[in-house]
Amino acid sequence: MFHHKHPFSPFIPEGATKLIVGTLPPPRFTQRRLKERDVDFCYGSQDGLLWPILDRIFELELIYDNSEAAVLQRKGFLQKRGIGICDVVESSFREKIDASDLGMQKVELRNMLQILRKHPKIDTLLFTGGNSKNGPEYFFRRHLKDSGENIKLKIVNNEPPRIHQFVMDGRLIKTVSLIAPSGAANMAVGSMQLYKELKAKNPNFNTLDFRVVQYKEFF
Repeated sequence: MFHHKHPFSPFIPEGATKLIVGTLPPPRFTQRRLKERDVDFCYGSQDGLLWPILDRIFELELIYDNSEAAVLQRKGFLQKRGIGICDVVESSFREKIDASDLGMQKVELRNMLQILRKHPKIDTLLFTGGNSKNGPEYFFRRHLKDSGENIKLKIVNNEPPRIHQFVMDGRLIKTVSLIAPSGAANMAVGSMQLYKELKAKNPNFNTLDFRVVQYKEFF
C-alpha cells in the first residue's frame, strides 16, 4: 500500500484568525512528481480551485507554476490576511494511488486542538469540504470525539455552507463547511437550488463563480 504522508507542515502566520482545513493534497506531491502548473505549496494542485477562487476574490494575479515566486505569493497573501492552512490529516494508506478522500485508510490525524491552543487568535475554521465520509469536517468531528475533552460541534446554520461552533477553554470557535474546491464537487454544486436560481438569471454563471460567491463571504 502507498503511504500518503502530508508533504507540507501547517502554515499558520502569527496572529492568524482563520484556518483553512482540508485533508491531503494529491499523492504526486508526496511523491515529488509535480505537474507543470502545480505550485509546491498547500492546495497547489493545478487541478485545484482554492487559489483560483482566492485569486478572483482578492485580484492577486497569482503565478501557477513550480517556482519559488509562486509559493512566496501565496505565503505573503496568507500572512497579510491572517489566514493559516493546516489540514487535519497527517497521513493515510492507499491501495489505489489517487486523490480520493474515500480511498484513505488507516488515517492518522493531526492534533488540531493542540494546534488551536498554540494559536489563540484563531476563531474560524474553514473546512474545504463537509461531513461526508473522510471529509475535513468528518475527520475533525472524529478528532473531537477521540480527544476525550467532551467538545462538540453545535449547529448554527444547517443550510450550505453549514456553520457550527464549539467552545474550547472558554474560547468560541466557528466552523464553516465550504464547497470543496475540486472538480469532484461540481455535481453537488449543480444540484443546489441557489446555484440553479443564479444560473437561471445568468446562463454564463458556472460552478467556479458559485464558489467565489460563497467563499467571499467567509474570507
